[in-house]
Amino acid sequence: MTTSHGKILITDDDANLRKALHTTMQTLGFEIAECSNGEQAVKEITYKHFDVVLLDINMPGMGGIEACRELRRLVPGLQILMLTVRDREEDKVKALEAGADDYITKPFSVKELSARIKTAVRRVRTSAETARTITVGEIALDPERRTVRKANTQVHLTPKEFDLLHYLMAHAGYPITHRTLLQRVWGTEYGGELEYLRTFIHQLRRKLEDDPASPKYLLTESWLGYRFLECAYLETTDISDKARKNHLSSAYTLPKLNQAIRIVRIFLKLSTLWQSLFL
Repeated sequence: MTTSHGKILITDDDANLRKALHTTMQTLGFEIAECSNGEQAVKEITYKHFDVVLLDINMPGMGGIEACRELRRLVPGLQILMLTVRDREEDKVKALEAGADDYITKPFSVKELSARIKTAVRRVRTSAETARTITVGEIALDPERRTVRKANTQVHLTPKEFDLLHYLMAHAGYPITHRTLLQRVWGTEYGGELEYLRTFIHQLRRKLEDDPASPKYLLTESWLGYRFLECAYLETTDISDKARKNHLSSAYTLPKLNQAIRIVRIFLKLSTLWQSLFL
């Protein structure tokens, strides 16, 4: 019996493309199901398990972006790959913001598509790490429950946003290169797709930072990559702030104390002089 490499739902209004993808992916060892529009994909996903959904961005009825949002809401851990003939950055950004894990532009090679799908399936089948909660400042990330809280308030993240934040927080304090982040979070075949990082870092800053334009946690390492602020630095900053306040307090009260001492000494001298003159 042949072992399945993963279950894929192909969603595209082009019947010829669906047939070609079905035949090719099945030959490579994947289990395949097909849908011709977003409504069918949403219905299919509610009662069948799939590892990956290939979703065309431009379909009649429920479009790819809307379907992506609904699929992500229904199955948060589902891997969604958008298929598009559009190479405009704004369309790619919309797809990623809707919850897509990846996108691939038509026409594409079978080798490239297969590699992307295998990477997506591998992410699904990798057991969630059961490490302790990682806490840095006000932000707490639970790898097992896949939840993030800021100041005890839960923050909603897409699966890919969570994976990216998890990797950065697990290596807090260390600068991580663009290439390393792409390969660790998206897969080894990635490395130069910087628009992925820019989009996701922007989204994470918007959700986690008090001032996204002046981030406290998600820091940019110019020409290199990104770094998550180290917890020890926060603690040191807090201690320094306390020390600074104590120093300012001392600087303020010490002159007043010295002035009081001088007044007492003057009073004592005047008292001695008064006694010598009149007693």
